Amino acid sequence: MTRSTRQRERTRETDETEEQEGVRACPECESDNLVKDSDRGELICEDCGLVVEEEQIDPGPEWRAFNHQERQEKPRVGAPTTQTMHDKGLTTTIDWKDKDAYGRSISSKKRSQMHRLRKWQERIRTKDAGERNLQFALSEIDRMASALGVPRSVREVASVIYRRALKEDLIRGRSIEGVATSALYAACRKEGIPRSLEEISEVSRVERKEIGRTYRYISQELGLEMRPVDPKKYVPRFCSELELSEEVQTKANEIIEKTAEEGLLSGKSPTGYAAAAIYAASLLCNEKKTQREVADVAQVTEVTIRNRYQEQIEAMGIHG
Repeated sequence: MTRSTRQRERTRETDETEEQEGVRACPECESDNLVKDSDRGELICEDCGLVVEEEQIDPGPEWRAFNHQERQEKPRVGAPTTQTMHDKGLTTTIDWKDKDAYGRSISSKKRSQMHRLRKWQERIRTKDAGERNLQFALSEIDRMASALGVPRSVREVASVIYRRALKEDLIRGRSIEGVATSALYAACRKEGIPRSLEEISEVSRVERKEIGRTYRYISQELGLEMRPVDPKKYVPRFCSELELSEEVQTKANEIIEKTAEEGLLSGKSPTGYAAAAIYAASLLCNEKKTQREVADVAQVTEVTIRNRYQEQIEAMGIHG
């Protein structure tokens, strides 16, 4: 008797799969000749015809792919969860494009209906004032991070810090913008992409003094272990903005290393220290920049640069 098409499509169970499913042999005839009918979700003994298991759940995909490219183009999951959204990106979003599943434009009646649905979707995404505040804070972090040009990892860390502060009830008595800005500043330092308080306050709606005060409070309460910022981390960015060569950058790093070994860095602003080293390196490499130009990029005063510069050249044994 020839087998039917369905029987021919059955795939023989491997020993590994049988062990996972807890079935090794047919309980009726003790045969290990078991096959799986994927269409019916059944495990059948091929010798005696007994249905050993039924209503099995198929963990495989619901689509078929015939090559690697097709398999890559047909994922079973959506976007990954993210801390940067108040609902972690788990809710449904109604697309703003007024098109159907086939890419055709929808009618004006349907368009107004979709507009109403979008409006209500936005309203029901936040169930209470707490979620609305979280949504506002995370959108602020996203806005400031975009303005500062920091990577996505920093936004994720900042969002986690803000959520922790919210959970510990550290927001009470402080502005949402202040805590959000402080979380972003802390995240930048944690991820090794430092931004000065001046740069942070420029994109924030909060004053520099409040950001610093809130940052100190949050880092202390949450136990964030913050190491002092290495001035060398500012050098590539400042040199790039000043259009200085690789030689100046290397020399500035050398100056920072040598003078820091002698303890000059202790208690000094890392941005001012880096700016002074860049100024000194530009003079030594004959790519002179004025103190005003360097000060504008580093957002420090010319007096700071002059003071740090004098200390550094004296420590290096250079006589200007």
